[in-house]
Amino acid sequence: MLVLLPPSEGKAASGRGAPLKPESLALPGLAGAREAVLTELVDLCAGDEDKARDVLGLSEGLRGEVAKNADLRTAGARPAGEIYTGVLYDALGLATLDAAAKRRAARSLLVFSGLWGAVRVTDRIPSYRCSMGVKLPGLGALAGHWRAPMAEVLPEAAGNGLVLDLRSAAYAAAWKPKGEVAGRTATVRVLHAPTRKVVSHFNKATKGRIVRSLLTEGAAPKDPAELVGALRDLGYEVEAEAPAGAGKPWALDVLVDEVH
Repeated sequence: MLVLLPPSEGKAASGRGAPLKPESLALPGLAGAREAVLTELVDLCAGDEDKARDVLGLSEGLRGEVAKNADLRTAGARPAGEIYTGVLYDALGLATLDAAAKRRAARSLLVFSGLWGAVRVTDRIPSYRCSMGVKLPGLGALAGHWRAPMAEVLPEAAGNGLVLDLRSAAYAAAWKPKGEVAGRTATVRVLHAPTRKVVSHFNKATKGRIVRSLLTEGAAPKDPAELVGALRDLGYEVEAEAPAGAGKPWALDVLVDEVH
């Protein structure tokens, strides 16, 4: 099973660990595209601060993020699972998983990123600020920049099993499973049961809880139909819509009343 996650907008501090080693990151086929984004982002943020804030869409209160990006090559690095924070990652609680669940997380979780393309939660990265919606002056829209390298690398990473796609729309734009891979992909939407509307907090927290449940229980669904059964066994209320034709992902709705 491969689980595709969005990053968090806010991130923990880099700390005092050894600096980034780009060659150590998973998915080495993305190395060239990573270096292109990293170089332009560092150069941008080492120059005109106001221009950098404008390009990155940062408010005055986030001015310090520009200096942080300028130092990405020398800043301390930590596992990505410690860098990403926020509602989804709080609910996922990687640090509190048992050893077996942590091993499953290392194998199955892939976090998408405007800067790195995609990383494993064990990949050591510095804290940064660069969303997938950014348009860098030299590279253009990052989602477009990542499409070709992702199309080369991600099908192999997906292997022959289930792909559970929990990404937000901006990050899903960087890679859309096609063909046979799409047929074993499931997207998930979390709905507030009384209103049947998507609510951001319910959506993020429940997705984090779903991943934690699957990792903790050692569930290993091989395809979207098995995923539906596994989630129902774990106590989730799931409505599933099989694709109308071959080569298209399944769409799952998880209904929740509240998040505990």
